[in-house]
Amino acid sequence: MKALKIATFNINGLRARLPNLLQWLARERPDIVCLQELKAQDKQFPVADFEAAGYGSLHHGQASWNGVAILARDTQPLETRRGLPGAEDDLQSPYLEAAVHGVLVGCLYLPNGNPQPGSKFDYKLAWFEHLIAYAEPLQASEHPMVLAGDFNVVPTDFDIYNTRSWLKDALLQPESRACYQRLLAQGWVDSIRHLYPEKRVYIFWDYFRQHWQKNSGLRIDHLLLNTALAPYLKNAGVDARVRNEPHASDHAPAWIELAGRKQR
Repeated sequence: MKALKIATFNINGLRARLPNLLQWLARERPDIVCLQELKAQDKQFPVADFEAAGYGSLHHGQASWNGVAILARDTQPLETRRGLPGAEDDLQSPYLEAAVHGVLVGCLYLPNGNPQPGSKFDYKLAWFEHLIAYAEPLQASEHPMVLAGDFNVVPTDFDIYNTRSWLKDALLQPESRACYQRLLAQGWVDSIRHLYPEKRVYIFWDYFRQHWQKNSGLRIDHLLLNTALAPYLKNAGVDARVRNEPHASDHAPAWIELAGRKQR
């Protein structure tokens, strides 16, 4: 396969942060980008801006909620699925899948689940069950695949600066974490944690209490690789400086680099 750089970025409002996104694309030139929290209807998606930047695109948006998109440098992504089996009519638009540069890419925004307990948390867990069921045969597939996006799960206490003020949050609940571990148990490789098992890596810093300035972060955005793709994993990281730019999202882009030949 060809060497690739794949990124995931919760943009937290595409219209408001399009200049930030275009600047990052021009600087980093990732081959594939999964976007979440577009907060824009399909008719408002800036197809022409991305084309001018050298990217083909697919989008699945909704006005006031989430929405996801896949960008591909120098090519047009080929859509393979919109919505998970059993949740195709989900109004929050949290899953989009495409074939890009020889890789199957699943872009997702897993429901936040707050406040919990309650209907929103029940919805989060139900959606997670749809994902787990759908992902199992894909993990074992011979075709390389990445599941990338905002999973809204802090996998362990090592993935957060301090649990004290988050103990009631849906991102840290035992049920959320158990679902994520069940997904990994299928054989998916959490690329950042795989390469950096002993390093604190943060991708999200909320806007309150100077969390960015104090590096009080969380790791809730993940890039999971199936068995066919994992051997090509070469590098991974977070473009944290993007979080410090004016009008920044509360997330930074996370990315992986895949080599043209197996690394292990």
